[in-house]
Amino acid sequence: MPRTKGDHEARRRDVSAAVWQVMATRGFAGLTLRAVAAELGATTGLLTHYFPTKRALVGYALDLLEQRTLSRPRRETGQGLTALRNALLDILPLTPKATDTNRIWVSSWDTALSDPDLSADYARKYARSREQLTGRVAAAQELGELPPGDPAHIAAGAQSFVLGLVVQALLDPASFPPRRQVELLDDYLAALTARDGRAEGARGVAAEC
Repeated sequence: MPRTKGDHEARRRDVSAAVWQVMATRGFAGLTLRAVAAELGATTGLLTHYFPTKRALVGYALDLLEQRTLSRPRRETGQGLTALRNALLDILPLTPKATDTNRIWVSSWDTALSDPDLSADYARKYARSREQLTGRVAAAQELGELPPGDPAHIAAGAQSFVLGLVVQALLDPASFPPRRQVELLDDYLAALTARDGRAEGARGVAAEC
């Protein structure tokens, strides 16, 4: 009996689920055709119809990771500082699904660093994220919830803080459970709201030295 388009789509969904499961349990380092085939209960020969090379598998896995990340439920945007806080909360590994996604992202960094094209692609992804955060910082400043300052600089600091917190939480979840992650983020944002012109002045003096 010939295979139908529905059969093909069903098989592709099975392959996607197998790739995701391998990444979630083994990280990018464990992403191989053999591992995906074992998860799928199939032969590596069958998978070569989808991924003729390891590079093709990696590219598919990264696309799948981005799709899953973009489709993840998000908090209500809100306005000003609330919108900025919600955007940063959405990055943190506060739920099992968010933890899986972050674990895969972090494990993929080594692969990206070893491939110039992937490195450039990742740089663009994080730049887009900073641009979105910059807009939310600027909106909070207009509402008087954040002090004046370069919104792009503040957004870069916020992104760096939250990505560092992601790594800490993944490596030591007992010390950084969801509740503590939220507390640390709120402390960080409170420090931003309390910042005054002296901090900017000190940075300017240091730059002149």
